[in-house]
Amino acid sequence: MLQASYPIQTARLTLRPFCPDDLDDLYAIHSLPEVARYLYWEPRDMAEVRDVLDAKCRQSSLAQAGDRLSLAVLWREVGTVVGEVSLVWLSEEHRQGEIGFVFHPRYQGKGLAREAAAEMLRIGFADMRLHRIIGRCDARNAASARLMERLGMRREAHFLHNEIFKGAWGDEYVYALLDAEWADLHGDGPTVGRP
Repeated sequence: MLQASYPIQTARLTLRPFCPDDLDDLYAIHSLPEVARYLYWEPRDMAEVRDVLDAKCRQSSLAQAGDRLSLAVLWREVGTVVGEVSLVWLSEEHRQGEIGFVFHPRYQGKGLAREAAAEMLRIGFADMRLHRIIGRCDARNAASARLMERLGMRREAHFLHNEIFKGAWGDEYVYALLDAEWADLHGDGPTVGRP
């Protein structure tokens, strides 16, 4: 179980649970066709974003497998929500999780998504003691694939035509990182993987 103390501060970012005041910032992200292009939803109108935000406001802890932690990412330099990161607790028995991230295109290419996603990996491995964390993306989404590789994640699968995505067959990449690999990357030694 994870009950984090918020806000979480990184070098440039503040990660915290979503709140109703984030509506305009979230709409600025979710309403863009280029953001929705590789995601399961189409660009959202204000009413749809309000519903999504309402759900995200309740996703601030991980109590059991199946729960999702969704955090707003504020770039302190601009004082606005520039993206979101998530961690889904996939399995308690097998100590598995999945990270995700969505950022406004205006703020991409600055290392912000990497900084925020790295913190979600830290939460998963150091705080929750997960053994394996995956990330998935559309195979055409080169930016997401590069981000996961920069995080030290390894591409484990390239599924061909594994689902119909927005009316056409789509390919999917699956990346993963083990706790011992994460510990090696961060100098924490090889003992993390022990139950």
